[in-house]
Amino acid sequence: MNLIGETTEYDKKEKLEEKDPRSWIKSVSAFANGIGGMLIFGIEDKTDRIVGLSDAEGDAEKISRFLRERMDPIPSFTLKFEKIDDKVLIILRVEPGKETPYFYIGKNERTAYHRVGNDSQRCDGTKLKELVLRGSSRSFDSLPSGYDFEKMSFTKLISVYYQRAHKELLNTDYESFGIIDGNGELTNAGALLADNCPIYQSRLFCTRWNGLNKAAGLQDAIDDAEFTGSLVSLLQESEAFVKRNSHKGWFKAPDRRIELPDYPERSVTEGIVNALIHRNYLEVGSEVHIDMFDDRLEIYSPGGMYDGINVQDRDIMAIPSRRRNPIIADIFQRLVYMERRGSGFKKIIEDYHNQHNYTEEMEPIFKSEHDAFFLTLKNLNYTNKPARRGTLKSEEVVERAEMLLEYLREKPESTIKQLMNEFNLSEKKIKNALDYLKDNDRLYHDGPKRKGRWIINE
Repeated sequence: MNLIGETTEYDKKEKLEEKDPRSWIKSVSAFANGIGGMLIFGIEDKTDRIVGLSDAEGDAEKISRFLRERMDPIPSFTLKFEKIDDKVLIILRVEPGKETPYFYIGKNERTAYHRVGNDSQRCDGTKLKELVLRGSSRSFDSLPSGYDFEKMSFTKLISVYYQRAHKELLNTDYESFGIIDGNGELTNAGALLADNCPIYQSRLFCTRWNGLNKAAGLQDAIDDAEFTGSLVSLLQESEAFVKRNSHKGWFKAPDRRIELPDYPERSVTEGIVNALIHRNYLEVGSEVHIDMFDDRLEIYSPGGMYDGINVQDRDIMAIPSRRRNPIIADIFQRLVYMERRGSGFKKIIEDYHNQHNYTEEMEPIFKSEHDAFFLTLKNLNYTNKPARRGTLKSEEVVERAEMLLEYLREKPESTIKQLMNEFNLSEKKIKNALDYLKDNDRLYHDGPKRKGRWIINE
């Protein structure tokens, strides 16, 4: 039987520590404050050697007692015995809690824990606030902001809603959108979407660095900007910043024009939308950053994955949608900037895969920590190799290239292997001739290697 799940979902203990219950109850607290998990008693942590428990039934009773005495509130849990090679283990399964935060109670101590990778760590003030909101079935964006709705304007939201959704924002919509609550008070979501957004941490910093890092030379930054205001304005301004600091090449194919952008437009938009919607606005001293380098674009937003599991440990194409700020997410969906089913990661990847010059090395990179999320988009037009354009070749290679060119006019679906057989030449000689044509912009290959076709650039 497979007892081990993902790293963040389990802990192993060789025995029940009665004199130091915090050593294992902190994991129970972390599991209850997160997505649940299990503790396995009777396995050595470092070696995974099964040692078993000498008095499993007695230990099970003590575990139940400790949880009743040392946890507040008491999480939902189950205990079961597992026998392997005549050795008995106890499996303590903890369900994800609905009354977060769950605290460990010790002598002069009341501490809540959460999972960071495979560790259970103390919750800081920001994490505690987030757990309190979750336990009360509230979110930051649903809370009253303390600002006066009558003193706020929403011209940007109104105009974009009309432009993208082809609908007018009526006075009756403010409550249904969640901009004001049932008492007519401005919510945090409303404050974040107001033209003159008063929430200080809702800022966005953009920098185009000179080179491949943040200290590349005498002129460190080529362009930089700080944006404030409505979340809609932050999105539009940052999109414009990326556009003016990137390039979009193209070339004309026989049947269409093929675009060659540095960064796929939809991937950039999805990345920025994700950063603005899902960031942790309880992080007062941090804001969203977009850093552009010669070879990549990086987007940073405060707050890790809402369920606590690092995104790099997940299947990107199968991550369920859990929203830290559901009201803001719903409004952006109404503005046709995102979908309800949470497919933003998929769109980013799919848009890259659809680019003409995409290679596996250009795959977007998603990374998260417990208090941060990072997205790296590769520059599709960047190369650190010397340009080969207009490369001079020997007369023999040039003659061979012209011969291949004439043949490919008639049979553009030919593969390299077919060309080798047709002209009785080695693979190296065929590739040298094709490289010469490609380097001089006279030929390119469209589609997969075996099922694509050669396009002659006249």
